[in-house]
Amino acid sequence: MKHVKCKTLAFYGLTIVLVLVLFKAVTAYGESNLKAPPEISDRYHLIFTGNLPNCEKLDGMILNIQQSGIYINGSLLSAKTNANLTASHQNPSLTGILTNQQLSLSGKVPHSLLCRIPKAKKGSYTHPQNLVTIQLQMFDRNNLAGQITVEDIPKMIKFTATQQTKDKGHK
Repeated sequence: MKHVKCKTLAFYGLTIVLVLVLFKAVTAYGESNLKAPPEISDRYHLIFTGNLPNCEKLDGMILNIQQSGIYINGSLLSAKTNANLTASHQNPSLTGILTNQQLSLSGKVPHSLLCRIPKAKKGSYTHPQNLVTIQLQMFDRNNLAGQITVEDIPKMIKFTATQQTKDKGHK
């Protein structure tokens, strides 16, 4: 067995020390500058301030959210039909992203959910699905404010969203 040279031992020792210092610097940077996005509740009750043209007043809706970091999946349900909650969790129709306390979702939702058309106005809307865009501003985890825009309708509708507790609607 050959003897280890002093230069080789110094090289490996210095390399190990440099790796440890680099690891310490990267860890300190990550702990101070990299933060996980805020966790969002999975259910929000939406209360609208207006309604779509030629539609009756919008009922309250439930926005179900599934979060994976900054990526969001979601679905809209009528507040009156919580029976479809399981199906909407399995097939979310909205996708989006969370950046700087703002949540953006878009996707297709049934027109019947957005607009209860009075019998006299049946046929006003022919599309069974509408592309919607939802913009939300997070004030805190429990309260959100936002607006919904429906394709081909220039009017946007503002709403407030409040977190639902687990026992509401989970009967």
